[in-house]
Amino acid sequence: MAVNAKLVKELREKTGAGMMDCKKALEACDGDLEKSFDWLREKGIAKAAKKADRIAAEGLTAFVIDGDAASIVEVNSETDFVAKNAEFQELVANVAKIILTNKPADLDAALKLDVDGKDLETVIAEKSGKIGEKLSLRRFSVLTKTADEVFGAYSHMGGKMSALVKVAGIDETKAKDIAMQVAAIAPQYIDRTAIPAEILDRELAVLKAQAMEENANSAKPKPENIVEKMVQGRLNKNLKEMCLVDQAFIKDSDQTVAQYLGNGKVLDMVRFEVGEGMEKREENFAEEVAAQMKG
Repeated sequence: MAVNAKLVKELREKTGAGMMDCKKALEACDGDLEKSFDWLREKGIAKAAKKADRIAAEGLTAFVIDGDAASIVEVNSETDFVAKNAEFQELVANVAKIILTNKPADLDAALKLDVDGKDLETVIAEKSGKIGEKLSLRRFSVLTKTADEVFGAYSHMGGKMSALVKVAGIDETKAKDIAMQVAAIAPQYIDRTAIPAEILDRELAVLKAQAMEENANSAKPKPENIVEKMVQGRLNKNLKEMCLVDQAFIKDSDQTVAQYLGNGKVLDMVRFEVGEGMEKREENFAEEVAAQMKG
């Protein structure tokens, strides 16, 4: 029978499977939703849908550099136990390569990428069904460079954190050092010119309010001009921590990153840390092992 888009959409929402797999299931089962659902389960594609409400805040980051293009991705799993699985690690590496090859505009476009006749979302769902945990592509970034620019990349703790930078005026060794700095210290901006005005205004307002309250409660209140200098000093300190080039260089704290760069310049940077900003479920190692053994 002819399968309409409404049925495909309904089955997709119910199972979390890719559109093409839903269409195949409906065609194989004459449009019967329940039978189609079972068909997908039998293929191991719908198994992951039962896990849709679970928190996938573990996983891995990975990067790939190929000539004048590079990608960095974060793929999540439910447990760190699975993140150490060779099959999962292979999936993450392949996702990074697929992203680099196709350079999708956003996450939705990435999940629709064709991978040997299936969309990437389905590939991840099938792997999720096989491994037995919810897996998901959380985010990615693709950088491109010119012939006179250089990429630097660094992965820490087996892929729990990765950084990718694009630089000019320095070699690959220094570029990797800068990526290591980004991974370790997590700067928010390359330099002060990159900080949005509203962020500066908010930071200044907070520091002013703090200083005024401290001064009001002080046994010896300071003159207004001294308070202003205090505020500016604190703002300067905070901005140094926020900006990559102002930070102390991790390999030599006697110099800043800017001094280490010399005439070099950081043009772009991306840092992914697994589960950053996500709620994580509490689960101990014994529970992880038990969960894995139950399959």
